[in-house]
Amino acid sequence: MIPALPAAFLARPIAHRALHDLGAGRPENSRAAVRAAVAAGYGIEIDVQLSLDGVAMVFHDHDLARLTGATGALAQRTAAALAAIGLRHGTEGIPTLVQVLAEVAGKVPLLIEVKDQDGALGPAIGALEAATAAALAGYGGPVAVMSFNPFSVAAMADLAPLVPRGLTTSAYDPDDWAPVPVAVCDRLRDIPDYDRSGAGFISHEAHDLARPRVAALKAQGARVLCWTVRSAVAEAAARAAGADNVTFEGYAA
Repeated sequence: MIPALPAAFLARPIAHRALHDLGAGRPENSRAAVRAAVAAGYGIEIDVQLSLDGVAMVFHDHDLARLTGATGALAQRTAAALAAIGLRHGTEGIPTLVQVLAEVAGKVPLLIEVKDQDGALGPAIGALEAATAAALAGYGGPVAVMSFNPFSVAAMADLAPLVPRGLTTSAYDPDDWAPVPVAVCDRLRDIPDYDRSGAGFISHEAHDLARPRVAALKAQGARVLCWTVRSAVAEAAARAAGADNVTFEGYAA
């Protein structure tokens, strides 16, 4: 059975990488941004990457340079070493998924994107999915997982079958997705793996919501979230185009 996306994910807008605001000392995917989202009553979207010692870390990029004062791949450092690396414009280090789960504690819905570890959205995955499932064991709040990589979604179906799961989807413009091969982009664009991956929802690129495949999935019962809206006007347009909810940043949704 494919678990349904809880109604809580449709009841309140979802803060992209939590409610981040550099001017307020809240970097993306930080515990401070998570606390702010909880206080404001928003849902939360976060990203996870895998540390050298197999811990799910809440961080978007594969490389440390954009978001910290360090350089190199996150995957080449242990969780303890990553915790000691300060996030730019904040006062905290890179958090683990377990730490973020403790901050959220079921108070608002939490949407976790499992970042691709294959490099080309292929089958060389598994360790991050296992670490994510382990962190989620026993968590009682509304939570769901998603990934651009259909193999990751299928793995989560095996590892955590009761956790709602979905595909993060896109127009897959090859210019935006290098070094993912053009042939892979062309294949994934029409979301061919929705059923076989065991997905129950999608989170689709907001400006591509008019794609007929999105409407077809919604007609068959898929919930449609979208990413990333950055204004009230864009939010209204996304909802008018069929999105059940939005992932937002940069304004008060």
